[in-house]
Amino acid sequence: MSKGKELGEFSLKTITITAIPGPGGSTMLQGNFEGTGTGVGTVILTATFVGRKSGTFSTTGVALADNGETVSTTGSGEFDSVGINRWRTVGALQRSDGQARVVEGEIDLASRSWKGKYFEKV
Repeated sequence: MSKGKELGEFSLKTITITAIPGPGGSTMLQGNFEGTGTGVGTVILTATFVGRKSGTFSTTGVALADNGETVSTTGSGEFDSVGINRWRTVGALQRSDGQARVVEGEIDLASRSWKGKYFEKV
């Protein structure tokens, strides 16, 4: 997945995390996040993670811009442990307006935050 120009940053807080049964006896974590993104306003997102120290995730969300525009997103990616209770995330988002983004971030499980940057997808 190739990334282009950096478009902004995001900062999300975990609202809830639910552990649910996953495939092959695994446990999936499903988190609800809220926060802000540069140029997109308020972000509301649900992400489902499969794996322990590394694995995959999928997202569904919506951005509520200050001008009243609403853009929905779906995405997927991978995560890897980068320390105690910290995951690095890399993924791709498809927006309802046809635009695509590469998203890189880090989740701090202890402080319940997910911060990162997003880029044009090329």
